[in-house]
Amino acid sequence: MDRWDERGFDRVETYDVADCGIGSVRHRASPGGTSASIAGGNRTLPLIDALSRARIGLLHLDREQRALNVNARFCELTGRRAADLSSLSLESFIHADDLPQVLATYRAHMARSAPFEVETRFIRPDGSVIWCEVNVSFVCDSAGIAASTITLAQDVTARRAAEAELRESEEHYRHTVELNPQISWTARADGQIDAVSSQWTVVTGGEACDAMGGRWLASLHPDDVAPTESIWAQAIATRGTVDVEYRLRTPHCGYRWFRARAAARLDAAGEVLRWYGTLEDIHDRKLTEDALRESEERFRLAAHAAGLGIWDYDALGDRREWSDEFKAMLGLPLSQPASVDVALALVIPADRHRLQALVSAVEAGDGNHRFETMLRIHRADTGEERWIKTGGWRIEAPSGVLSRVLVTTRDVTEERTAEDRIRFAAHHDALTGLPNRAAFGERLESAIEQAERLGHGLALVLFDVDHLKETNDTVGHDAGDVVLRTFGERLRGALGDHCALARLGGDEFGAVIEHDGDAGRVIASVQAALRVVREPLSHDGRILDCQATAGGSLFPTHGANAAELLKSADIALYAAKAQARGSLATFEPHMRADLQRRSSMLSIARDVIRDDRLMPFYQPKVALDSGHVCGFEALLRWRHPSLGPQSPATIAAAFEDLELAIDLSEQMLSAIVADMRRWLDDGIDFGRIAFNLSPAEFRREDLADRILGRLVRARVPVERLELEVTETVFVGRGAECVATTLETFSREGVHIALDDFGTGYASLTHLKAFPVHTIKIDRSFVSNLDTDPGDAAIIDAVVALGHRLGMTVVAEGVETAAQARYLLDRGCDMAQGYLFGKSVPRELVPDALHRAMAMRQVGWR
Repeated sequence: MDRWDERGFDRVETYDVADCGIGSVRHRASPGGTSASIAGGNRTLPLIDALSRARIGLLHLDREQRALNVNARFCELTGRRAADLSSLSLESFIHADDLPQVLATYRAHMARSAPFEVETRFIRPDGSVIWCEVNVSFVCDSAGIAASTITLAQDVTARRAAEAELRESEEHYRHTVELNPQISWTARADGQIDAVSSQWTVVTGGEACDAMGGRWLASLHPDDVAPTESIWAQAIATRGTVDVEYRLRTPHCGYRWFRARAAARLDAAGEVLRWYGTLEDIHDRKLTEDALRESEERFRLAAHAAGLGIWDYDALGDRREWSDEFKAMLGLPLSQPASVDVALALVIPADRHRLQALVSAVEAGDGNHRFETMLRIHRADTGEERWIKTGGWRIEAPSGVLSRVLVTTRDVTEERTAEDRIRFAAHHDALTGLPNRAAFGERLESAIEQAERLGHGLALVLFDVDHLKETNDTVGHDAGDVVLRTFGERLRGALGDHCALARLGGDEFGAVIEHDGDAGRVIASVQAALRVVREPLSHDGRILDCQATAGGSLFPTHGANAAELLKSADIALYAAKAQARGSLATFEPHMRADLQRRSSMLSIARDVIRDDRLMPFYQPKVALDSGHVCGFEALLRWRHPSLGPQSPATIAAAFEDLELAIDLSEQMLSAIVADMRRWLDDGIDFGRIAFNLSPAEFRREDLADRILGRLVRARVPVERLELEVTETVFVGRGAECVATTLETFSREGVHIALDDFGTGYASLTHLKAFPVHTIKIDRSFVSNLDTDPGDAAIIDAVVALGHRLGMTVVAEGVETAAQARYLLDRGCDMAQGYLFGKSVPRELVPDALHRAMAMRQVGWR
């Protein structure tokens, strides 16, 4: 403290600061006054400074309630100046509802000079109220009488609000459970029931304890115990959901059917924390279902015996009856009365004579006989043409008079058209109605033969619908189907009738386009078609992506047969997807080599991941003003069995593949976190480790949870990690999710660095919109710093921009002392490059720190 009462004290007093966890306060008399400090570790900090940093208010009053000391935090809590706190009564800033208890507590403890703690509300002059936890201690003189009072106050408003909200949530949950007609229950991870709602007692008549553990099984029907136990055990073993029906004993109705459903709540590691379930009474539904099944079975047998639809004519009573199935077959309402005229009106004119002849023959018949005919009708409701097979019997009475005509009918449209449908299905895609791959292959072969015979030109174009998988995953497969159907319709309309179009499967379409030798016109028409199909598509209130990428090949330039043309077009399509989605690429020979090189990279990457051959190297980052190593950038390397460490450029294609990029990142991150944990255990101050995230990784919704969870499990402070991203993540697909992910990292304490700044296409507005802490100047600007004034000007601008935005600026690729001096003179904060050290494996990181220390001692400047 700055001062005590002028009288001072004649001895040292030691007292605890009301369980604040900051040590003990010592009062020491001295000629210039008494000071107070906190003993902590192997150094002593002024008490007021420590309390201020801890956000704890301090007020020290003498016997006359004069303020001996008060810190800024106490003034902030009470909303008053330090000078106003002298002789200020408690009534002035303690809430009126709390004042009686506070005064009583204060007086009782002051009489014994005993410290106490209380929570109360402070009223500020502006009328605002905050909750504070107040610790009061008394400093006694040599006679044991309280000479002064030390009050510590800490704002607990947020905690009190959270507690109130929690109590309200618990009360809300309790009422919800009590009013729910279903039986709610929870179980431990091993499946033992540990809580049930009060509905258990209402339904079963038993106590809640009868359901605990595994005792609930005693209430089940004996026949249901074993199957239920098996399903429950399977769910526990697999962490899957439970959905089982069984009979439960009730006090007045015997056994009733219930449906039990449950799901597990898992922790970050996928282990079960608790099971949550419900029991729903489905007894009435089960009875209804049983009765319905019996009725449906009788109906099925009757309909089968009657030949589905029935037309019954009682000639003696002149009554006609049609079964409901027959009316439905004709598309008539069930209330429609039977009538020959109605039936005749539905038969198509070309077949109407058949039914009329049949009716006449039956009426004039000569004894019992069977008859049959086939005719077509137009359904009364839809007008759809259907084939109906009609058969029946003419029954006469013993006197020879017609007594009854029983007619059975059956819709045989599917049978009549089965051959056509089979033939169509064999050559067409069911979703789009376009020819399929088999038909397209035949059409391509035929087109090649015709082009050879007539000397015409021929182009083969393959289309790939972009991002269909993302549409299926995020919106649903029904939306994906809409995209495919719409794409097929738009493409067919854009290319016209002069081409053969087909869906080859999945998201791939193909077109064979004949031309008169002007390949440029074909290319222009395909490019125009790509612009047409990418028009926005609305489905259920959402805009869907209908863009496509195309690759083409020309006959005979790029292939003399169908297989060669397809291969060339496929390679061109692959190149187009890698370079510029939404465009058309025509095959060129070098594309084949590019494809082979990319395929080789992907194969190598898979082997590296499978054999766990990733190994991070670490390049130091140095503070230019001091030469101190502030951290390292983790750079990916992988071990070749004979060539040793290899650079990431040898597997660059893998970083564009979502699955491989994530697998590489997982292994890299796992190694980095393990290294950081090892260095922390060894007491090595390595600063902050920077780790590069590929754009593909931002397509994973669990990116933040995955990285933060790994740090937590390894007990590595999150502020030890820095994530480096390039500008492409701000403008690529899914950029709207990038901000949320980066905000999550930043909020948790992870630093974000923008790598290769100035080489991408992001707007400067992204520096404001995204939580970026560090800008990294690309090495391409640093390497020509000495000779290119333009690069120097860019560096000056980036450093000034970064500092104006409150960001740290790091220069990459620093190799000479002259470059370092220039950067230092311009205010650049940090640098990395060969001048300060190459990247090294984890074992050499301590040596890199020592070399940097030696460099500081010698001086690189």
